Amino acid sequence: MFFDDERSNRLRPQILTELVSQYMNDAERARFYGLPESTRVRERVKIISPENLKIGEHCWIGEGAALDASGGLEIGEHTSIGLNTLIFTHSSWLANMTLQNHSGSDLIERKPVKIGKGCFIGGLVVIMAGVTIGDFATVQPNSVVAKDVPPRSLVAGNPARVFQKYDDEYIQSEVERVRAENARRRALAEERGDVAGSWGAPAGDFTE
Repeated sequence: MFFDDERSNRLRPQILTELVSQYMNDAERARFYGLPESTRVRERVKIISPENLKIGEHCWIGEGAALDASGGLEIGEHTSIGLNTLIFTHSSWLANMTLQNHSGSDLIERKPVKIGKGCFIGGLVVIMAGVTIGDFATVQPNSVVAKDVPPRSLVAGNPARVFQKYDDEYIQSEVERVRAENARRRALAEERGDVAGSWGAPAGDFTE
């Protein structure tokens, strides 16, 4: 039933690792993959060539994300990768075009991807090989990133393009707005006798 060849024996440990990891929580799964203790990895995440993945503290990888680190993948601290996001660091395009898409083809091209610190990568994003995403960048959901993304910018679309640039002043104003709104909601929740969660804003209707 099982092949006993070099390729099969090389791939099987990764398959077993992914199987075992499904029975862990997000913090346990990150530790199981040898990632920083503060990083969280959700269910069904696939990491190809994890030995080539460099990831910072306090990162979050969403459900179903596929991280191809075979060509080198670096993710900075405090960055989130949305669910079902695909990051590629290799391409078999030439192997397909020349009918040489066999295992071990010498036409596989690899280019590293670097994602900076403090980035927010939305769900269902595709990041192509060789791309660099600057610090504090935001990539909107369903975007295809085929070119470098400048720091402190918001990009969206297919192909992704810059829609907004933001500086420290803008971020600070947003921090103050969200914290004030969360404080207002918590105060209302206490007045109602609701039990607020331990983080973020309480859920519910707070239009009054």
